[in-house]
Order: sequence, then structure tokens, then C-alpha cells
Amino acid sequence: MDLFPLARPVLRHIDPERAHRLTILALKLGLAPRDDEPDPASLAIDLWGLHFSNPLGIAAGFDKNGEVPDVMLKLGLGFAEVGTTTPRPQSGNPRPRIFRLNGEGAVINRLGFNNEGHAALKRRLEARRARPGIVGVNIGANKDAADRIADYEAGIAAFEGLASYFTVNISSPNTPGLRALQNKAELENLVARVLAARKGRTPVLLKIAPDLTDAELADIAEVALEKGLDGLIVSNTTIRREGLVSSPAASETGGLSGRPLFSLSTEVLKTIYRLTGGKIPIVGVGGVSSGADAYAKIRAGASLVQLYTALVFEGPALVRRIKRELAQALAADGFGNIRDAIGVDVKN
Repeated sequence: MDLFPLARPVLRHIDPERAHRLTILALKLGLAPRDDEPDPASLAIDLWGLHFSNPLGIAAGFDKNGEVPDVMLKLGLGFAEVGTTTPRPQSGNPRPRIFRLNGEGAVINRLGFNNEGHAALKRRLEARRARPGIVGVNIGANKDAADRIADYEAGIAAFEGLASYFTVNISSPNTPGLRALQNKAELENLVARVLAARKGRTPVLLKIAPDLTDAELADIAEVALEKGLDGLIVSNTTIRREGLVSSPAASETGGLSGRPLFSLSTEVLKTIYRLTGGKIPIVGVGGVSSGADAYAKIRAGASLVQLYTALVFEGPALVRRIKRELAQALAADGFGNIRDAIGVDVKN
């Protein structure tokens, strides 16, 4: 039973951070619908030795401490990403630090990697080790780390064998100086050290910002190809604010997610797909709220698609609707599988 339609009016009048904690609690208590219907074969894709029954995942930030990844999978998602997690617990930035922009279907956050740290997340992932489902771990660095790259190496060491894949998050705008790791020289060092920290072959993905120049995107593509990154996630939140008119909260600092991010992140996705020649799988994220949005990400070059902010506004029923609409869009264009549609708008 989906209780979100009943809870939505209440949640919208509660502080966003408190509403999020109540949502996590409700999920832990089992107050969430299940999607037990088999996914259409057209939505299945194999990447990195993993089988995704559908390409939809929950983006990092929703379940920072790995409290409900299995619940999210039961909603019908093809994979879940937990984190961002840092070696030591940290409280993040001062409150208030999450702001809803209801008119734009958007959220601004300046959380600052608030999380319980590696040890707490590791305990939870060890407890679910025997369960099925693809669960990635998004790793970050503590704000006061003397060597931030060492924090990413620590993340690899802590979760290898527990994570289906890793996401190296260097693109949050809410940790001062973090985005500088996207500069070519810093990035080459980071990627080399992170990949060297692996003992096995757990896939390593890099999550990038949507606010980069064409030259910076070219550098990232070059490093990704040369160093052998397994994938890229495009993109994190934006610091841009063009066209936001419905709420005074639009002036708040932090990263903007939701509908206003869709066009920008999709254009960056196209650019990265073109620069990498389609040789590296890309996860498209940013403003996805419908099957048409997910399909546009795939046609722009994404092999997988993540969502988060739209769930805040529309609830868990959105997952099944997106899958249904995506399957219909593929069939309408004569594609037997999403793999056939990846990057067609760039190739054409």
C-alpha cells in the first residue's frame, strides 16, 4: 500500500530535513509499496558483470548511511546507491540546509556530506551481504582531511567486497575546495591512487559536476579513458540559478537538483558521451521525473539513470510509472532493448 498520497500534505509542511528522516523511518518500518511485477525484458542491461533488471536507480544522498537500500530495491528500482560516506562521522553544515522550491519541482541543499562514517555504513552492508540486489557505495572525503585522496582510498578499502560498485564523489559544491579535484592534474592523481587501492575489480565510477567548461569536460574524458575508469555519473547538483522565480529560497547557496537541472545535466551528458566515444558507461542523473526524461538521458548517452528529487515530490509510485513509460517509448521507436537507444541523439 502506498501511503505517500496521504502523507504528502503533511510532509510538505515539515522542515525538509525532518521530513526526510521521517521518510527513512517509515521505510525502515515497512511502510512502503512493493513492486513485484517482473520488469520488461527491454529494460534489462548488463554492465561491469552486473545484471540490471531495469536501468533506474536511487541516487546518492537519499540513503547516506545505508539504512534502506533493500527497501528501495523492493520499490522496483534496478539498483541503489548509498552514501556519500566519509571515513569519520561528520555533522555537515549548519541548519537549515535543505530548501524546497515547490514551483520548480526543485531542491537546494548544502548538507556538506553529513553522515555516520565508514564504520556505521560497513556494519549495515555486512548485515545485508547475502541479500540480492545491486548496491553501490558513494565515497567522499571529510571536510578537514589533510589528504583528501587518502580518504577516497580508505573508502575503497572499507567497502571492497561489500559494494557492487564505487562512486567517487568529487563534485559536491558543499565541501569547500572539493571540486578542485576535477582539475586534470589533481584528477589524474586521484584516479590513479583510487584504482591502485582496489585489490579486486569492483567497478569505480566518477561523479562530475554540471558546471564545468568544455575544456574541463575534455580533460575529464581524457583522464577517464587513459586511466581506465569504469564509468562516469553525469551529473551532481548545480550552483547555477537561472530561471528560478517561484520561491525566495532560490537565493540560498548550495546545490540545486530537480527539474531545473534536467536540460543542463543532459547537455553535459551528451558532451561526455561524445568525448568518450561511447566507450565508458555513463549514469545519467539530474531532473528525471518521467519516462520521457529517462528516455532522453538514454538517448543522450546514459546506460543507467538515477533519480532522487522527483521522488520527494511524487512518491514511490513514480518508479513503476517511469519504467512503464520508458518501455513504451522504446517500443514506439522500434528499440528492442535500452542498449539499442544509448546515445542515438549524439550519433545522429
